[in-house]
Amino acid sequence: MTRWKVTTEVEFAALRDGLGVSDSVLSKQLKALEDAGYLTVRKSALEGRTRTWAALTDAGRAAFAGHVAELKRLAEGVPID
Repeated sequence: MTRWKVTTEVEFAALRDGLGVSDSVLSKQLKALEDAGYLTVRKSALEGRTRTWAALTDAGRAAFAGHVAELKRLAEGVPID
């Protein structure tokens, strides 16, 4: 199981590798989340290459917290044998 370090933003390649998805899949999802106002995307030059960084907005953090809370609520009703 992958453990995530709490951070304010994450570099595209680290996020892609941690999630185990392709560049195109991650790009599409980041764009959708950015359009929804849940994250910001910035690009910066590092070691001669342009790198992409993503960070949750306050609205994104709130939406994520709500999603996790609902999953926990739903899981409470599931019997574990």
